[in-house]
Amino acid sequence: MYLSYNPFTQIVEKSFSITDSDELSSKMLLSFKAFNDWKSSCFQLREQLLNKVADLLEERMFDYGKLITFEMGKPISQATAEVEKCAGVCRYFATHAVNFLESKTIESSATASQINFEPLGTIFGVMPWNFPFWQIFRFLAPTIMAGNSVLLKHASNVPLCAEAIEQVFLDAGAPIGVFQNLFVSYSQVETVIASPIVKAVTFTGSNVAGSIIAELAGKYTKKSLLELGGSDSFIIFEDADLNAVLENAIMSRFLNAGQSCIAAKRILVHQDIAGEFISNFQSLVENLSIGNPMDKNTYVGPMVNQKALNELHKQVQKTIQMGATCLTGGYPSYDMTSVYMPTLLVNIPYNSPIWQEEVFGPVAAVEIFETNEQAIEMANDTNFGLGASIWTEDMDIANWASKSLNVGMVSVNSMLKSEPALPFGGINESGYGRELGGNGILEFVNAKTVSYFS
Repeated sequence: MYLSYNPFTQIVEKSFSITDSDELSSKMLLSFKAFNDWKSSCFQLREQLLNKVADLLEERMFDYGKLITFEMGKPISQATAEVEKCAGVCRYFATHAVNFLESKTIESSATASQINFEPLGTIFGVMPWNFPFWQIFRFLAPTIMAGNSVLLKHASNVPLCAEAIEQVFLDAGAPIGVFQNLFVSYSQVETVIASPIVKAVTFTGSNVAGSIIAELAGKYTKKSLLELGGSDSFIIFEDADLNAVLENAIMSRFLNAGQSCIAAKRILVHQDIAGEFISNFQSLVENLSIGNPMDKNTYVGPMVNQKALNELHKQVQKTIQMGATCLTGGYPSYDMTSVYMPTLLVNIPYNSPIWQEEVFGPVAAVEIFETNEQAIEMANDTNFGLGASIWTEDMDIANWASKSLNVGMVSVNSMLKSEPALPFGGINESGYGRELGGNGILEFVNAKTVSYFS
């Protein structure tokens, strides 16, 4: 069952039954038929659709923001910003897709050779709850602009968001079947992937679920793209601008109650400025506004559910038992449902949960390094490889550090964030493939080589 449940008020808005097998078959057939028409549509028509979707997202930004806030607890100001960002990614690919997908001429032994980029067919997206609009539009906008059709299995706790996204495409004039939401169970996911109608699958979420999706995709010889967990480092070298560092460290770790794959999970600071940074950072953490996510002044709202909060608390308490020092927080709110107090830990044992596992909640972990080489060693001490941010005024150090980090993305003097023009994704246990940018739109096309001899 899909349940729309408010984690802060504990109000259940609506429940949805699982799609039965007959309806699922009908939806997949409809997707196939829609693709056969959509793949031949001109770029102008696709551009018009995405631009209209963007218009509607902007018009309905506050309504959709409230929907996000209700279903997963994101503070309303952050939720409306998420919707606005979705409008931006639609406009970006409406503008640039035609250039990304333009045929390319290649020198070869033939008289002439070219690579044509053609849509694959129906793409199946299995998506998470933490950015219930952005995660969808991040793959949806380029995939539809490339001429594919899309089936979505959204997280079971954000069904109203899933319905709203499907409806906004219909309202914008999308042909029936080009984009459809599926209320399928996890056991039905294999049925969808196995179907000859589905040509590829994209997944964002946990490593455990991601490995299952990858196994199924391999079993049925389908292309897959995985965006999994992260334990991103936030490296502060001794010459960093501390004012900018502090502002970005707070945002990177505590936005969305810390429930982000690219949040600053491990903050590494040079010993010469560690005392000043930790003191000021602790003060900022202790003064974060927590509470009702519908209040525009709230910065840290509830976690997605009580189960997630309990798992986070176990990670924190086990790490403290192993020797970490808790400077503030470290416990759930006594009077607010699913709210975990913003937490700051230092002296983290490297074999502890906070260091070794992905920490999905409002918990900052700070460690001190002595040399630049040690900082990189500490940053690379993880099985993940999503992203990192580095802070220094010395561009030689910045270039050296960015090349030395085993990650898919690096941001210099800014928190790590996704944006439409830049490829997004990681390596190692953080997954494979890229979303966004020219690389992202090419993930779900057939690069067809055509050679002419005369």
